[in-house]
Amino acid sequence: MSTTAAGVIFILSLIVALAVAYRYLGDYMFRVVAAERHGRVERGIYKVLGVDPNAEQSWGVYARSVLAFSLISILFLYAFLRLQDLIFKVPDFATSIDERVFPHLAWNTAVSFVTNTNWQAYSGESTMTHFVQMAGLAVQNFVSAAVGIAVAVALVRGFARRKSEQLGNFWVDLTRITLRILLPIAVVGAVLLLIGGVVQNLTDGTTLSTLTGAQQHITGGPVASQEAIKELGTNGGGFYNVNSAHPFENPTTWTNWLQIFLIFCIPFALPRVFGRMVGDNRQGYAILAVMGVIAVASIALTNVFELGHAGTVPQAVGAALEGKDIRFGVSDSATFAAATTLTSTGAVNSFHDSYTALGGMMPIINMMLGEVAPGGVGAGLYGMLIIAVITVFVAGLMVGRTPEYIGKKIGAREIKFASLYFLTTPALVLIGVAAAMATGNWKTQLNVGPHGFSEVVYAFTSAANNNGSAFAGITVNTPWWDTALGLAMLLGRFLPIIFVLGLAGSLARQKPVPASEGTLPTHKPLFIGMVVGVVVILIALTFLPALALGPLAEGL
Repeated sequence: MSTTAAGVIFILSLIVALAVAYRYLGDYMFRVVAAERHGRVERGIYKVLGVDPNAEQSWGVYARSVLAFSLISILFLYAFLRLQDLIFKVPDFATSIDERVFPHLAWNTAVSFVTNTNWQAYSGESTMTHFVQMAGLAVQNFVSAAVGIAVAVALVRGFARRKSEQLGNFWVDLTRITLRILLPIAVVGAVLLLIGGVVQNLTDGTTLSTLTGAQQHITGGPVASQEAIKELGTNGGGFYNVNSAHPFENPTTWTNWLQIFLIFCIPFALPRVFGRMVGDNRQGYAILAVMGVIAVASIALTNVFELGHAGTVPQAVGAALEGKDIRFGVSDSATFAAATTLTSTGAVNSFHDSYTALGGMMPIINMMLGEVAPGGVGAGLYGMLIIAVITVFVAGLMVGRTPEYIGKKIGAREIKFASLYFLTTPALVLIGVAAAMATGNWKTQLNVGPHGFSEVVYAFTSAANNNGSAFAGITVNTPWWDTALGLAMLLGRFLPIIFVLGLAGSLARQKPVPASEGTLPTHKPLFIGMVVGVVVILIALTFLPALALGPLAEGL
C-alpha cells in the first residue's frame, strides 16, 4: 500500500469515528450540563467550597469565578514548581530546583498549564518530579479544559435563555465537566494507551547497558495517565521533551490514531451540545460543517505540502522525512501536526521546524484562524460562535436590516464584545513579534532570514492562541521570552473569556425575536459558506504581511 493511500485510510477512519462520537458523546455531554440533580461526590465538593449549587450566577459573577479560580491555580502551581524538591523527590535529580526551574520558568509554566496552553520551555523528564507531573501539571490538564467547556456552555445558555440575568453556576459546571466527562474518558484512554505500550510507573528509571557497552538511563514515570488527558483536554504538555514523538508516549501507529481521536472527539461533539441546548439540531450541524470544511482543507493541504517534499534535499531523497519518526511516516505526522494546531493541543509527534516551508506554514495558519476548526475544548465552540455572530452582522449590513442569530438580535453591544474577542489574539501576536524584533530578542534563535522570522511568529501565535507547540529552533527559556510569552498566554486566554461571557450576558437578557422573511437562515449551505469565508478573509487581511515575510518568502 502506498504512503498516500495509507494516509487517506487513516484520515477517513478518523472521520467515521468522529461522526459516531458527535452523536453519542454530544448527547451525553448535553445531559451532563443540563442535569438538575447533583451527585453525592459533587455535593461534597460544593460543601467544602462553600458553594450553593442551586444558585445561578450573572455573567459578571461567572467571569469573576473563572478569574479567581485561575488566579489561585497559577499561584498554587507556581509554588508547587518552586518547592518540588521538598515533596516526594522522585526522580532524585542531581541539580537543585534553582538550577532547573528558575523563577521566570516557573511563572511561564504555571501560566501555561492554567491557560490550557502547555507551552514547555523545559525538558519534562529532567526538570519535573513525578509528583509535580501528577498533582500539579496533570490536574491543571483536567481543570483548565473544564474551564473552557464551562465558558462555552455559558455562552450557549446566553443564546438559549430568555430575559434572564443568569448563565448557570461556574463551580457546578467545572465540577460536573471534570468528574462526569473528562475523568471517565481519560481513564478509558489511559487504559488503551497502556495496552498500546505507553509507560505507567513511579520508578526512578532504569539503567541499561547498550550494545556498545555504555550505560544509558531510561526514564519512566506516570506517562499514560498524563498522556490521555493531555490529548483529551487539548492541552499538549508532554511528559518527555520530545512529546508524542517519544516511544514511551506514543509507541505505534494505532496509538497515534487514538491520540488524534482523543484530541478531536470533544471539540467536534460540542456543536451537538449547542444544537440540543438551543432546541435546533440544525444549528449544531451547521457549526460542525464549518469546522469540518476548514479542518479537512487544512489536513489535506498539510499532507500535500509534506508529501510533495518541495526543496532540494527532500526532492533528492524522495521524502520530507527530516524531523519525523519512521513509525508514523510523513502523512500521519502531517495529520497529527494539523490536528494539534487546528485545536489548542500543541502536542507534536514530529519537529514542525523541519517541515517544508509551506508545510510549516499550515500549523501557523491553523492557529491564526483562531483554532476554531474544531478548536480547543470549549474554546473552539465559543470562538466559532463569535465568528458566526460577526458573519450575521456582516450579512445584515449587506441587506440593510438588523442581524439576528438563534432568535437574538446582534446589536451594537453584542458586536462590540464579538469584535473585541476577535481583535485580542491578533493584537497580542503582532505586538509580541514586533517587540521581539525591536528589542533584539529574535537573536536567540538558531536560524536567520525568513525561517528565523517564522520561528518568532510561530512562538507568539502559539502563546496568544493558547496552543503550546513551537517551531523550536529558538531559545525561549530566558527571562524576556518567559515573561513575554507568559503575558501573551495570560491575556490570550482570559480577555477573550471575559468578552465571551459579556456577550452571553447580553444575549440572555434579550427577548427572542421571531424569524421573518428577512431573517438569514443560519442552518443552510449559504450561511456555512459565509462563515468559512469570514474566517479565511479576516485572518488573511490580518496576518498576510507576517506570513509574506516568513513562510511564504521562504517557500517561494
